[in-house]
Amino acid sequence: MDILKIKGGKPLEGTVKAAGAKNAVTKLLVASLLSDKRCIFYNVPAIEEVEITVDLCKEIGSHIQWDRDSGVLEIVTKELKTAYVPQRFSGSNRIPILMIGALLGRTDEDIIVPTVGGCKIGKRPIDFHIVALEKLGANIEYREMKKEGAYFARAHQGLKGAIITLPYPSVGATENTILASVRAKGTTVIKNAATEPEVIDLILFLQKLGVTIGIDVDRTIRIQQALHFHDVEHTVITDRIEAASFALAGISTKGRVFVEGAEHSHMITFLNKLREVNAGFEVKKGGIEFFYKGQLKGGLHIETGVHPGFMTDWQQPFVVLLTQSSGASVIHETVYENRFGYTDTLKMMGADIEPFTQCLGGKECRFASQNFHHSIVIKGPTPLQGKDIAIPDLRAGFAYVLAALLAPEESQISGLQYLDRGYEKVVDKLSSLGADISRTKAESALKPLVKALNATSDSKSVKTPA
Repeated sequence: MDILKIKGGKPLEGTVKAAGAKNAVTKLLVASLLSDKRCIFYNVPAIEEVEITVDLCKEIGSHIQWDRDSGVLEIVTKELKTAYVPQRFSGSNRIPILMIGALLGRTDEDIIVPTVGGCKIGKRPIDFHIVALEKLGANIEYREMKKEGAYFARAHQGLKGAIITLPYPSVGATENTILASVRAKGTTVIKNAATEPEVIDLILFLQKLGVTIGIDVDRTIRIQQALHFHDVEHTVITDRIEAASFALAGISTKGRVFVEGAEHSHMITFLNKLREVNAGFEVKKGGIEFFYKGQLKGGLHIETGVHPGFMTDWQQPFVVLLTQSSGASVIHETVYENRFGYTDTLKMMGADIEPFTQCLGGKECRFASQNFHHSIVIKGPTPLQGKDIAIPDLRAGFAYVLAALLAPEESQISGLQYLDRGYEKVVDKLSSLGADISRTKAESALKPLVKALNATSDSKSVKTPA
C-alpha cells in the first residue's frame, strides 16, 4: 500500500498544467463505440479512471493504442466481440451503465453490464437513465447474478426517437440518453438536460462523428438519427476540477500558481467565489494565475448545483480554503446527500466545521427534512495540524492533501487509489510547485523496526555446539 508523506507550511509557487478532464474523456471513449470509425483523442490523462474505461472498451472489442506520455489515445471498434461486461467490473466506476446507451443501437444481442460504482457520496440511482432509455424503446431489467447484480438491456425492435423530460438535470442520465438517441429512428428531444462543459464536449465530439445534434438555451437537446459516421480527432477539455484544486492550493498556502489550461468560461462561478473571499486571480493567455493577496475573508455562502452553478466537486478543497478565512461561511450541498463525511477528518486536524440537516440556502433542496447532513458552517481562520489520514473518496482526497499542505507537521495519507482515479502525477505536480511531498510504500516505514527486531533476536539466539 502506498502512502503520501506531506510536510506543509510552504507557499506553493510556479506553473502546473491541468490534465484532460476525467469526466469528459471516459464518456468520449464510450461514445466512440457508436461507430466503427477511428477516433483519436488528445490531452488524455494517465489516470486510473481512464485505465478502467480502456479495459472496458477492450473487453467488448475495441482496439486501442495509448501513448500515456504524450496523452494521445487511438480507439477503433470495427465490430463487437461481445455485449457482456464481466462482473469483475462491478462497482469499478460509473461507466458501465453508459455502455447500454452506446450499444443499444449497435447490436441486437442482450447487453449485460454490472452494477455501477464510484465514490460513496450518495445514492446516485440510475432510475433516470432507465426511464429515459425505456422511452426510446429499450427493455431494461435488473437481475442478481454471481452474487452481484447486473442490468440486462435489449432493443430487438430498434430504438425510436421520443420526447424525454428528465426529472433532474443529471449528467449521467443526459449522456446515456444522448448516446442511445444517436441511432434511434427519427428525432429525440431531451428536456431539462445537463449542460455541463463535459456534456458540451460530448456533443462536439458527436457532431464531428456525423451526428446532427444541438442544444437550446432552455436545457433542451435535439438529436437526429445518424446513419453515416466519420473518423474523428478530438482534444479533451481541461479538467476544471483539477484546475480549481491547484488554484486553491496556491491561494491557501499564500503562494502564486499559474494553472496552464484552466478555461475561464468553465470556471466563472468558481472565480466569482474566489473574488468574494478576497483571493486573487488573473486570466492570462493559456491559463489562469491564482495568488494570495492578503487576509482571506469569510462570510461566504455557497450552494452547489448543476452547471452553471457552483460545482459539487469544487466544494471539498474550497472548504479547506475557508478554514483559513476570517469569519463564518456556509456551504449548502444540493447535488449529493452524503458529501460532507470528509469534514470529520478536517475537524480532527483542527478545523471548526459544524454540520446541519437543514437547508442553509436560499431555497429548499430535494434533501430537505430528510435528516441528511447536507449543510455546514465553517469558522476561521484555524491552524491545521498534520495527522495520519485515510482517504474515503476522490474529491475528499485532494481536500486532505490540501489540508496537509497547510499543516507544519508531517501528515501521512493512505487510500491513494481514490486519488489516482482523478489526479495525474499529483506528487510530481505539487513537488514542482515546491511542496514537501513524497509517495512511498507504507511497509517501508516498518523496515528499520523489523531490522532492529531481527538484530535483537539474533543476539539473543542460542547457538548449538557443533
